[in-house]
Amino acid sequence: MTEAIVPLESGIRQLFNRTLSNRSSFASNLFSPVCKPFKGQVYEDLKHQAQEAGQLFEDPEFPADDTSLFSQGNVGQLPGQVEWKRPKEIHANPKLFVDGACSCDVIQGMLGNCWFVAACSSLAQEKELWNKVIPDSEEQEWNDEHPENYAGIFHFRFWLFDGWYDIVIDDRLPTIDGQLIYIKSRDKNEFWGALLEKAYAKVAGAYENLDGGNLCDALIDFTGGIAETFELQEEKYYENDEKKISLFRMMRSESENHSLLSCAISAASQEEMEARTEVGLVKGHAYGITAVKKVYIGETGLMSLFAEKEKIYMVRMRNPWGQKEWTGPFSDGSEEWEKISASERERIGLTFDEDGEFWMTFDDFCKYFTDLSICRLVNTSWFSFNKTWSEACFLGKWTAGPPKSETDRAGGCFNHKNTFLQNPQYRFDVETDEDTVMIFLMQKDRRALRSKGISHLVIGFHVMKVEANRRYRLHSVKEKAAGSQYAMSRNVFQRCSLKYGRYVIVPTTFEPGQEGEFLLRIFTSKANNGKELVHDVPSQSMWPCISYPCLLTKVFVKGASELEKQDRFGSADPYCIIKCEGERVRSPVCHETLNPEWNLTALFYRKSPDSLIKIQVWNSNVVMDTCLGKASIEAPLNPEPVVKEVELFGRLQEKGVKKPGIVTVEIATYDDLLFC
Repeated sequence: MTEAIVPLESGIRQLFNRTLSNRSSFASNLFSPVCKPFKGQVYEDLKHQAQEAGQLFEDPEFPADDTSLFSQGNVGQLPGQVEWKRPKEIHANPKLFVDGACSCDVIQGMLGNCWFVAACSSLAQEKELWNKVIPDSEEQEWNDEHPENYAGIFHFRFWLFDGWYDIVIDDRLPTIDGQLIYIKSRDKNEFWGALLEKAYAKVAGAYENLDGGNLCDALIDFTGGIAETFELQEEKYYENDEKKISLFRMMRSESENHSLLSCAISAASQEEMEARTEVGLVKGHAYGITAVKKVYIGETGLMSLFAEKEKIYMVRMRNPWGQKEWTGPFSDGSEEWEKISASERERIGLTFDEDGEFWMTFDDFCKYFTDLSICRLVNTSWFSFNKTWSEACFLGKWTAGPPKSETDRAGGCFNHKNTFLQNPQYRFDVETDEDTVMIFLMQKDRRALRSKGISHLVIGFHVMKVEANRRYRLHSVKEKAAGSQYAMSRNVFQRCSLKYGRYVIVPTTFEPGQEGEFLLRIFTSKANNGKELVHDVPSQSMWPCISYPCLLTKVFVKGASELEKQDRFGSADPYCIIKCEGERVRSPVCHETLNPEWNLTALFYRKSPDSLIKIQVWNSNVVMDTCLGKASIEAPLNPEPVVKEVELFGRLQEKGVKKPGIVTVEIATYDDLLFC
C-alpha cells in the first residue's frame, strides 16, 4: 500500500534531588496519574464487599466459563475438560511472587501469545514499571498469618488508549487435569504470570483473542510509551557496519534508559510459523531482549585496566517457551565462552541454565533476526539530566457524516485526493533550525470485537509544511514533508527530521468512509504549540459592527539582498516581520549574511481591500534589535501570484529615507476564503 511553565524549586539541593528521582519515576506519571476503573469496577470496594460477606470474589464481568475462553465459540480446541481453579486449589502454598519478578519466570502455555510472554520478560526487569502494572504487590500477596484477608481478588493496571486503567479479576484460572493450560511460572507456586494474563485477556474480551498478537501492543499497554520497529533484514543492517554500530549504541542507550526491547524472525508462510531454524531460533516467534552489552575478551583483572582490551558487542535474549535456545557461537556452554574471563562472565550474569535465555553476538543478531521493537518511555519532564521532549497529545475520531459537513471526517489516505483533506487535521511547530520529530498514531483496540468480524483499520498519517501562521483547516494539499507507511496495526510510528516552521499532520484510514477512534502523539525538542484545526475559516462575530474578512492574501517573502552592514565584519543577522491588519508573522534569523533567504509564507484574512501588507527587516542584536528598513505593498484581488522586488525605507525619524536592500515578495489575493 502507498501511502506549562513549572515554578523553579528554591535551592540547588531540591532541584538536584528532584532531577535524580525523576529519572526512574517519570514513566509512572504518563498522562493522568488517576487510574480509571475498568468496566467501573473499583478494586478496594469489591475486595471489602467480599471480605464482609465472607465469600471469595467472583467476577461477573469475566466469568469462569467458556465465554471468557473463546470469543468465537471454538470450545473444542483444548485437549480436555477445562476446570476453573483458584491457586490454593492448584498448589498448597500459592504466592504472587517467589523471590520477586524475573525475566525467566513465565513460560508460554497452549495459547499462541509468545508476544505477550516476551513483553512480560522485558517488563520484569524494570522495577518502577513493574510496580505500576502490578500495584500494591505486597498487599495483594497471600498472607499465611492473616488468611482472613484473602478475598480471591487481584488487580492490575494497563495503559489503554487514553490513560491508565485498573483491571479487577478473580483468581479462578483455567486448568486441565489440575494443571494451568496457559501461562505458568517456573516455580509451581508462583502465579503472577497467570493472573496478569487473565487481566489482559479480560481487556481483550477472551483468552482466544490473545492468540496471535503484536508485541509492541503489549509493551505500550504495560508502559504508556511509544513503540518503534526496525526492519533489520530489509534495511540490511547485517552488511552495513556503520548502521550496525549506530543501532547497537542506540539499543544500549535505550536499555539503560529503561526502554523495553524485543525481536522476532518473521515467517514467510503459515507453514513456517514456529519452525526451528538450523541455529535453534524459532520463526514467527517473539523474543524478549534482556541485556545489550559490550563484553571484553581476555583478562579483565586489575593489571589490565589500562591495557587495550578487545571487546565484542553482544545481546542477551529469552525465548518465552523457556527452552529451545540459540545453538550458534556463544550459545550455552559453547567453547567461545572460554575466551571470556570468569570475572567478566560474572559481571554480565552468565548462566547456562535451560531457561530459554541465551547470548549471541550483535553481528549474528542482525544476521538472523528480521524485526526489532523498542518501546521507549518518552521523558517530558523539565527536570532531568536526560533528553526531554515536548508532547502534544490528541484524542480524535474518524466519522463519516454528510459530505463537506463538520462530521465528515473520514476522507481516506492521500490517494483519495477529493476527500483526503476532510480528515481531522492538527498543526504543530518546529522551533529550531532542524529537529527530530516523533509521531505516534494509535487506533482504539479492536481485539474484543473479533467475534463480530471487526478487525483493526489500515491507518497512517501525512505531514505537510504550511504557512507560518496557519490556524484554520487546509483546503488545498501542500508538499509532503513526512509520512508513515499504512498498516493494519494498532500503532503506527514515524521518526523524521523537519526544518523550522509550522506543519499540519493528517491522520487517516487507508480507505474513505471508515470510522474509528484514534490517539495522536507528537514529540518535539521544543514546545510545539500543537492544536487541532477545527474551523475552515474565521468565525463570524456576534457583533454586527465588526466586519467579516472578505479577502485572503498569501504572502511569500523569499529573502533580501544587499542589506546594510551591521558589524565590523561587514555582515548582519537579519530577520523579517510581515504585518497586516494588526497581525504579525516573524521569520527565523539568518546569521552572518547580507543576502538572507527566509522563505517565509503567511496567510492574512483581510477585512479591507485597501489594507497594506507591511514588511520590516530587522537585525538581531544581543541588547536591542535594529531596524534595517521597511516596505508597504498593496495587495488587490488577484489570484495569480505576483513577484515583486521592493525597496526598503527607514522608519520613525528616517521615514521616507531610502535604505540599502531589496526584498523579494510573492503575493496572491483571493476572494474565496477556502482557497488555501
